Amino acid sequence: MRKIIVVGGGAAGIMAAIVAAEGGAKVTLFEKMAQVGRKLRITGKGRCNLTNTADIAEVVKNIPGNGKFLYSALKNFSPADTVNFFENLGVVTKIERGGRVFPASDDASEVIDALIRRLAVLGVEVHTNSPVKEILAENKKIVGVNVGGKIFTADNYILATGGASYPATGSSGDGFKFARRLGHTVTEILPSLVPLETEEDFVRDLQGLSLKNVRVKLLAEGKKISEQFGEMLFTHFGVSGPIILTLSKQAAKLLAEGKFVELEINLKPALTPEQLDARLLRDFAKFKGKIIKNALVELLPAKLIPIILDLSYLPEDKKVDDVTSAQRRRLIENLRGVPLTITKTRPIAEAIVTAGGISVKEIEPRTMRSKLVENLFIAGEVANVDGFTGGFNLQAAWSMGNVAGKFATKSVY
Repeated sequence: MRKIIVVGGGAAGIMAAIVAAEGGAKVTLFEKMAQVGRKLRITGKGRCNLTNTADIAEVVKNIPGNGKFLYSALKNFSPADTVNFFENLGVVTKIERGGRVFPASDDASEVIDALIRRLAVLGVEVHTNSPVKEILAENKKIVGVNVGGKIFTADNYILATGGASYPATGSSGDGFKFARRLGHTVTEILPSLVPLETEEDFVRDLQGLSLKNVRVKLLAEGKKISEQFGEMLFTHFGVSGPIILTLSKQAAKLLAEGKFVELEINLKPALTPEQLDARLLRDFAKFKGKIIKNALVELLPAKLIPIILDLSYLPEDKKVDDVTSAQRRRLIENLRGVPLTITKTRPIAEAIVTAGGISVKEIEPRTMRSKLVENLFIAGEVANVDGFTGGFNLQAAWSMGNVAGKFATKSVY
């Protein structure tokens, strides 16, 4: 019977252990935390966004961090396969906006409990509170792992330790250290899907304000890099929300390069400047004789009005009748491009996903086998693969874990 050791009890590691055991292997899983699946508990705001209904090509598009590397793995274990897998474990699923798939219970614990039950049924030996201290190798082959001073051996080993985000869940970057010692290249580690901090103090006054249907541009040295349309959120330190998180990886890279990074928020992207001017004129006519602060209540959230007026050099108590066409143009410019200077990302510990990791050039995409260490397989966030929100990162973990578990069981050295 083939013996396999899985290092890491997150999504990819659990999937790898299950598939390997289903393939007839004797599997031992080591997890440093008190329970497996800790990070799964907080995905999807505690609801666990299992996957997305998108087809494989669309999934790849939504994994900008080496998504093409996953084509083979996704064909082997697709989003539809993920849904079937969990349905077979008794987890009823539902589909929400954007194709996001959640457990019908809206409870991540149901997902974790189902996975733990499956591990137990298959006889997987799960060791929690058992951090791997060292992976021992000789002649480009792993010969054992050191856990608490005791050496455990197997035929094949699967490294699925996660990235460096949310260290409280166990993803503290251990796998990167192991990989480097084994001769693997680890690319620059950056936070991805992470809030951004701003230089402007006015964000504190907007804390908690959520904006929908806005368009945000990311600029570096004044040049547009990317843009996103959707929902964002102001915080006490800067900005967050779905479209900000999507832009954050690019922002992190630009900041690391020493670039001057800005955002521009178009509050009314559905309106041309001319249409917005006409809208303002209608509101000013409706509130004739009133101060401008009160004339914008139907156009903007109350918290934003003083900020926009200040950016436009318009006093709040100015009568709408006295607003000139030049002042109106300034107001329109700011409504279509609220400027924010990005100083840094929030710490990587607060990132949903880690960008960077073991170079995918050193991993066989069909099997997840290391090209450098003959009995090592690599799965999940420890590899340099990262995607947008919407279930894409978890799908990558399920697919990579599935393939690693399957081929680790088949491979003989």
